[in-house]
Amino acid sequence: SEACSSSCPVLECWFVQEKAGRGGGLTGATTQEKSLLHIRTEADGQNDESQRAPKDINPERVYSVIDPAGTLCHRSLNPPRGSVTKPQCEINPFLPQPSSLDWVSSLTESGLSPVYLQAEWFSSAFQGLNEQLGISTITRTPTGSKEHSVILSVTTKTVSVKSRLGEPVQLDCGFWINPSSPLYGAGFAVEWRYQFRGRGRLILAYDGKTDRLADTQEEGATLDFEALHEKGNASLLLQEAKVLHSGTYICTVYLPHLLAQVALDLEIEEPPSLSIHPSTLPLAVPGQTINVQCEASGFAPLPVEFSWEIKGADGKSKTLDSFSVTGHRQAWDRTFSQTSRLEIDTSKLDLGRGGELTCVAAHAGGTRRTSVTLNVIGNVKQTWKTRKQTAQFMLS
Repeated sequence: SEACSSSCPVLECWFVQEKAGRGGGLTGATTQEKSLLHIRTEADGQNDESQRAPKDINPERVYSVIDPAGTLCHRSLNPPRGSVTKPQCEINPFLPQPSSLDWVSSLTESGLSPVYLQAEWFSSAFQGLNEQLGISTITRTPTGSKEHSVILSVTTKTVSVKSRLGEPVQLDCGFWINPSSPLYGAGFAVEWRYQFRGRGRLILAYDGKTDRLADTQEEGATLDFEALHEKGNASLLLQEAKVLHSGTYICTVYLPHLLAQVALDLEIEEPPSLSIHPSTLPLAVPGQTINVQCEASGFAPLPVEFSWEIKGADGKSKTLDSFSVTGHRQAWDRTFSQTSRLEIDTSKLDLGRGGELTCVAAHAGGTRRTSVTLNVIGNVKQTWKTRKQTAQFMLS
C-alpha cells in the first residue's frame, strides 16, 4: 500500500549489536544505543539539516529508511505527538547467508551474484501501538551510506488472536519484496513454526521456487497458495481451533541469503458449560442443611472463579459464601472441568420461602450463570392454604 512520505514516522529505535571481544570474536554480550529512523517511501534527496540528531542520540545512529511499500508508515507506528505510549523498535546488524533447510536450499543453488550482498545489511523489528501490527524488515545500505532500503518486509495484523474452540482461525502474515532488488523474482520460501513453553514444532513449510510442501505439514493447517504467489499473503489457516493450538506462531519468509520473521500469539478461550446437581432441589424444611453442586466443564484456559447468590421473593439478591471448590480435571480434548460445592444452612439464613439460587462462573472467555429454584416450607403451624400455594409454586 503506497503512503505519502509526509505521514511517515520518525521512529526512536534501539540499535542492538553484539560486543566484540579482545581477540576480535563476539562475546555474546550486547550493547544497545538509541537511534533514530526517518521513514520515507522514496529517496527524496533531503539534506541532513532535517535529520539533525537530538542531543541524546549519536549522529552516526540517525538513518534514513526508504520503504516504497509504505508498510512502516502505518498509523500504529506514528502516534500523535506527545503520546505516552510509543511503538517498539529494534535494529540489528544482519549477515546474509544461505540456508541449509530442505525447503530453502533451492533458493541459493545457483549462487547469487555476491556483488549485491557486498553492503551493510540490517534486520529490524517493529511493533505498533495496541498490538495492531508487527513488522520485520531486512534493509540494505551501500557501504558507507546511512540510507537504508527495505528489501524484504514481513507483516502481521494479528499480533494477538483469541478464538473459541472449533472455530476456523486465520493467523495473518504477509510479505513484500522490493521490485528494484535483484532478489525480486529469485524465489521465496515460507515456514510456520509453533512454540509453547520452550517446546516447538514445524507446522508447515513451503518452497515457493519449486512449489513444494515439506512432508511435516500438520493436519488442518494450510495456506492459500494462489494468494501467496499473487499477493505475498502467507497467512496460516487452521480449520478448527483446539486447546493445543494455544501458543506462539512464527511466520518466517526466506529469500536467497535473507530471512525475516514475525511472531503471533494465539489463545483459545472457551467459557464453561454449567450444570447444577441436583437439577431439582428437594423441598427444604427450616433448620435443614442442603448441599448443592455446580459443575463448570469444557473450559480453557484456567482459571474459573465461582460465586453463588440467591434472589428472594422480594427480588433482593444476597451472596452466599459457604462453598468450596475442587481441584481441576483435564479432559481428552485438554479442556478443564471444576466443581463448586455449596452448603446452605436454612437455620442460619433468612431465606423466607426460598427463591432462585444461582451459580456464577467467571472466565476469560465470558461469565456463565445457571439457576435452580429453592423452596423452603414455613413452620409447622402453616395453614393448609399456604401449603397448597407452596405446592402450586413448586409445580409452576
